[in-house]
Formats: sequence, structure tokens, C-alpha cells
Amino acid sequence: MPHDQPASAPGPAPADASDHDPAEAPFLGLLATGAAAEEYERPALRARAGGAAAARLAALERAKLLALRVRTELEDRRRREAELSALYATAHDLAGLRDLDAVLRAIVRRARSLLGTEVAYLTLNDPAAGDTYMRVTDGSVSARFQQLRLAMGEGLGGLVAQTARPYVTDSYFHDERFRHTRTIDSGVRDEGLVAILGVPLLLGSGVIGVLFAADRRERVFEPGQVALLAAHAAHAAVAIDTANLLAETRKTLTELEAANEIIRDRSSVIERASDVHDRLTELVLRGGGVQDVADAVAEVLDGDVEFTEPGRAPAAALDRSRTDGHAVRDGADWVAAVRAGEEVLGALVLRGHPALDPVDQRTLERAAMVTSLLLLARRTAGEAEQRVRGELLDDLLDAAARDPRLLRERAARVGADLDAPHVVLAARMSGARISDGDGPPRPDGTDRRRLWSAASHLAATRHGLAAVRDGGAVLLLPLDPDGDPAHTAREIAARLGSALHVPVTVGASAPVPAPAARPAAVADAYAEARRCREALCALGRAGQGAAAADFGFLGLLLADTRDVDGFVHRTLGPVADYDARRGTELLRTLGAYFACGMSPARTKDELHVHVNTVAQRLERVGRLLGPDWQSPARALEIQLALRLHQLSAAVTRDTEE
Repeated sequence: MPHDQPASAPGPAPADASDHDPAEAPFLGLLATGAAAEEYERPALRARAGGAAAARLAALERAKLLALRVRTELEDRRRREAELSALYATAHDLAGLRDLDAVLRAIVRRARSLLGTEVAYLTLNDPAAGDTYMRVTDGSVSARFQQLRLAMGEGLGGLVAQTARPYVTDSYFHDERFRHTRTIDSGVRDEGLVAILGVPLLLGSGVIGVLFAADRRERVFEPGQVALLAAHAAHAAVAIDTANLLAETRKTLTELEAANEIIRDRSSVIERASDVHDRLTELVLRGGGVQDVADAVAEVLDGDVEFTEPGRAPAAALDRSRTDGHAVRDGADWVAAVRAGEEVLGALVLRGHPALDPVDQRTLERAAMVTSLLLLARRTAGEAEQRVRGELLDDLLDAAARDPRLLRERAARVGADLDAPHVVLAARMSGARISDGDGPPRPDGTDRRRLWSAASHLAATRHGLAAVRDGGAVLLLPLDPDGDPAHTAREIAARLGSALHVPVTVGASAPVPAPAARPAAVADAYAEARRCREALCALGRAGQGAAAADFGFLGLLLADTRDVDGFVHRTLGPVADYDARRGTELLRTLGAYFACGMSPARTKDELHVHVNTVAQRLERVGRLLGPDWQSPARALEIQLALRLHQLSAAVTRDTEE
């Protein structure tokens, strides 16, 4: 009877190599997998239980302490990265707002979200009255509190406005560092606030207001939270100044149009100013660029005008121009700062023109202001591109009969290639808060906007498309010929979760070879991606990413392709390949083993071999499939794969006959 016998009798068991491993080895593995702190005690416990020498135990203890220090440092870095991502999202959101009231509301809402407080509010200084007043609140319920005015130095906010420094109190009414007044204390008491953090809104060296985050219970604000709110306040101050600058720019353009009739009767200098004003207005209206502005001013002022980046402009002159708000002389040149609020975008430099009369100087300043407007418009154009990408993806999903040529042309405008392989991903945030009574809760409008913003940014950087769909986001991203949709889903889930600071669940489709050629395949792929996403949620794996291949035999039900051969190969491939190379009968033994109720004794009778042969073959199967191959879940998948393999072989034989 044929059976597999070992080539020689087994020798003595090898010595445990762990005694010779570096003490740091087990802890490196724990660091790589992000294990919990208590897991770092296990290597020493196992070594002690195994009778390791005292020197080995001491080395493990030193390695453990070092690994815990490294783990703490890594966690601190991840936290700082998360805070930087939040500030990036804040700056991105504020840059898209133009109305001052909308900017102030967004600042307060984001401050409350960043620190997770019950209330956030913002006060602005009133230079005429010499005090500061409540401008915007979020989470406030008291009318008296919303109408407070604070003299400089009164209350926590007055102290922040006066000193231009952050202040924090864990218990407002027990804090004697600032001057309490009946009016302010009554307003704070009506609102029920206890712990308050206030940071100044700074423009240059001046304070324009104070941003607060507060709770109705005692709370300790950590230094990192104070720094985070201060950084947010810095972005907020720039956004406020930008909104004011845009209003000033609109007013300036109106003044330019009204001044055209007056300057026709002035001197030749005034005529040059009129000419440049007309040209700059035309440039703005027809969408001209920064270089067009420089060329127009150079022709009118009869000189060489160049736009330079902030790092390439004369630093001292640029700083003076930014501070004074006027063009300044730098040797034989003139420098006019191009700025948006306190943000310096660059400079217009007029070279070799030391004598410049006041009107021409003002012309250069106006040109710098128009240049800043064009640069801000370029930012707005980037946001419009996001909307264009979303509309194109909506058409791919909803209109399968679209002309492929038109789809390719539209995709080319945003840098996408719809003739290359792509993968469709369905993403949804796990923090849903709204329910319509007939289905699962859905994210609110703010969540959808945040998810769409983050998804659009990812799509733009990867030359793909993104849109809002079914309470979540859908992405169409390029996929390398040997790319893995499951890996892409996990990566996108991690990237979106990190950007939004909430778990994001992502399902991926099978590859779509050429979306432009078969638009209908995109809708089918999106349906598959949604099924994978919902399967993750149903299995308690929210916040992860997966494709149909990750679900084992369930993937056959989730995938549109019903890739039976792929499932069989993923499940039994190592065993089948071993049989093909060695001429063994591991697959046949595996089938008989399950058919005999996983009994080696009955299996050997079925195969007519010795029971040791069955044991040796099953041991080989375990090495090929992994130690958990007999667990209930793996055993079910293996049996299903065996049955599908047998059916496939039978169909092949019938076809050949």
C-alpha cells in the first residue's frame, strides 16, 4: 500500500533558540503591531516560567522599559500628527469661506469640535468703546451670556484681550487670578460654565478678539489642548482678515471703475494709473494670471516688474511693506507685498526705478492687491475642480449610456485617465447621528461635507474622482495592473479615518478595467463595494477596509464576478500546488478526512493506508494551510472549497469526454 513515510527517524528536539535571541526581539514585534501596554509584560513572564537565567530576565526587563518609552513617543507623535491633520482641515475649510459671519461661525464650531467642549464662543475687540463684546457662540443657551461686554482686564476674556496671552481656569468662580464683576459672573453663572480656556486672536502684534472653549463641569485643559486652540486661533485670525480683505478688494475694484472718468483729465502720471487700473480690471474679468498683472504694470510704469515667492523677495523690504500696507523702496527697487490678511503670498518687485511718484506707487500697491485676489481665486478654482470631479463620477454611476469620448474629454480636464484600470470604493463614517425611521442612521450634513472634502482631496492627489452618494462617499481611483483592491480599501480607510478623527469603513470592488469604455461597470462595481462595506459593519469591523476576497466564501456572495476559481485557489492553493509538484494525494486525503467526520481512523480505512500515513499527510496540510485550518470557520471554508474543486474537476472531465 502506498503511503508517505519520513526519510529518517526524528532526531532529538532542538534547543529553544529564544534563549539566544536578543532581548529586544519580542518587544520589536509588539511595537510593530501596536500592542497594548500590558502585552509588554508577557515576554518576561514566559521567560521566567521557562526557567530563564537571571541575566536573561534582567535584559528582558531593560528591553521592556526601553520599548515602553519608544511606544509612548510613538503615541505622542501620532497624536501630534492627528492634531496637525485637524488644523489642516480647519485651514482648508476656512479658506473656502468668504463671508465674515460664515467665517466666524465656522471658527467657533471647529473650536468646539477640536477640544470636544460643550460651549465655544468668540469675542471681538471694540476699539471705539475700549472693550470686547460677545460676537458668536456655539452651544450657548443663555441670552444674557450672549450679550456680554467685557472691559479690558475684566473676567478671563478681558485678561486675555489685555495681555494677548492664553488663560485657562479649571473652576471659574474659584479662580482669583482675574477680576470678577457682577455682570460677567452673572452671565457665566446663567450659562453654567465652570472650566474655561481663552486664547487671543492675533493679527501681527495686535489682539482683535478672544476665542474660548468651555465646559459646564470642572475640567483640566492640557498644554497640548491649549496649544491646539491657539494654533486654531491663528488660522482663524487670518481667515477673518482674509474676509475683510476680500470686501476691501471688491470695494477697491468698484472705486477703480468709478475713477476712470476722473483720471482722464489728469496729468500723464494719472493717465498711466488709469491705464493700469483698466488693464487690471480686465485681467480679473477675463481670468488673467499673475504674470499678466506683472506685465501690464511693467508696461505702464516703464520698468521691469516681477512677481516673486515670499522666500525669494527681499526679506526686510517685504516685512516693511506687509506691516505698512504700502510699496516700499529697497535700494533702486520698489517692493509691494502681496498678502491675504497676515498671510504673505509673495511680492511685486519693480526693478531699476528709484524715482516713483505717489500715484505710480499707489498703482503698484493696487496691482499687488489684484494679484492677491487672483491667487485667492486660484484657490477657489481648486475647490471648483472638486465639484467637477464629483459631477463626472455621478454621471458614470447614473448614466451608463454616456458617450465614452465625452467622458474621456471631461476626465482629461481633471487629470484622470478612464481607460486605465480603476477600483470603486464606498466609504462611510461610523459616527452616524440622524435616522429617518426607515433605515440605519445616516451622517449629518457636516459629516458628509467633511467626508466629501477629505475624499476629494485623496482623489485629486491620486488622479481619481470622488462624490457624495447614499450618505457616504464614493471614490474611483486608478489601480496598478498588479494592484490589490483590498489593500487599497484598507489604506483609504486609514487615511480618511486619520483625516476626520472618526472611524471610516471602506468597501472595495473588483478592478474595473476601463470605466470610459463600459460606464455601466462602474455602477455594478459601486454596488459590490457597498455590499462589502455593509458586510464589514454587520461583522463588527466598522472602521476597516476590505474587498470581497477578504470575506472567504462570503466573498462569493458579495462579489459581482462570483470568482469561484479564485476562492478555491486562495483556500486550497498551497495544498494543490504541493500535490502537483510532489505527486502526493493531500487533497484526496483532506476530502476523505472531512467526509469521515474528521476521524483519522475512519479516514485510513477509506483510503486503505496506515493511520500514521494519514497523520503525516494531515501534519503536512497543517504546515501548508496554517495551524488554525481545523477551526470551525476555516474548516467550513476548506470543505466548501473542496466541494467546488470536485465539481469543477467533474465538469472539466465531462467536457473533455
